[in-house]
Amino acid sequence: MRSRARTFVIALLVLICAWAGPAAAEPGDPTAPPDEGAANLTLGDKLDAANTGWLNAQAALEASKKRQADLVKQMADLQAELEPVRASVNVIAAAAYRTGGKIRLSAALVDTDSPDAFMDRVVLINEIAMYNDRVIGRLTKLEADLAGAKKAIDQEVATQQAQADVQAKKKADAEAALAKMRGKADGYVSVNSPLATPAPRNADGSWPSENCIIDDPTTTGCITPRLLHASQEARKNGFTHFYSCFRPSGPYEHPKGRACDFAAASDGFGGVATGNDKTYGTNLAAFFVKNASSLGVLYVIWFRQVWTPAAGWHAYSGGNGDPSSDHTNHVHLSVI
Repeated sequence: MRSRARTFVIALLVLICAWAGPAAAEPGDPTAPPDEGAANLTLGDKLDAANTGWLNAQAALEASKKRQADLVKQMADLQAELEPVRASVNVIAAAAYRTGGKIRLSAALVDTDSPDAFMDRVVLINEIAMYNDRVIGRLTKLEADLAGAKKAIDQEVATQQAQADVQAKKKADAEAALAKMRGKADGYVSVNSPLATPAPRNADGSWPSENCIIDDPTTTGCITPRLLHASQEARKNGFTHFYSCFRPSGPYEHPKGRACDFAAASDGFGGVATGNDKTYGTNLAAFFVKNASSLGVLYVIWFRQVWTPAAGWHAYSGGNGDPSSDHTNHVHLSVI
């Protein structure tokens, strides 16, 4: 009886595990998720932190530059409006100096020969005074607005310097994480890569925080809206080979729903890509790199090379000598 109960509990646990993650593939199944190796967990975490900080700083920098451009235009508009107003104020000041100001106006009121003429002059003098006050008031406001715009530009310049410092620090962090990857690499870049439709951003240009809330079309797991967008953009632009995203465990952002593996071969993950399959993988890696800013790319790994927005392409030697961990049979994409 006790043995039967133990068997039932084990069966129940197996069933629960089956519900919790993607269905296991049969041995030798080319659609089984590639084993990218557990040794790169630390590297993945470091790249995540370094490049997330770099991307956030880049978004803040771009937003600041846009605000600065708007302020520069505002200053030019204010300057153009200010000059004729200043000229009008100079005319008013010169006239007041020549005519003796209020004394002359008082004399003009006295020097009238009828009540109607007196009232006409009162109205005229009042209109002149109101006009003069408006012109002088406008000049004062324009000068204050111009000074405020100049101060705001100075603040944006300071913001940009601060964000550039953050980017430099995060670049150094990414370089340090990749220090064991044997240095720079030629990389995979193509000017002929198609352009992707940008993923949604916040009003200030930053990347919104996203959770794993979208059903993964490739597994029984979940992915973020931004990863879904990136994979859809790839497929829309002709990259339609097999791919797989969510995994309940493993390195990189797969368990967070922020990473996909795109097979070089059309039907799944096989051996080292050659010929047209390698060309396909190279073109796909180049597509993600070219559209990194639009898609929120954290990093791309392909054929023993890794690209990050902070540090560019580097040699990748974190694999175990097999096609999956060396990423010679699939392109790995992680998004912020």
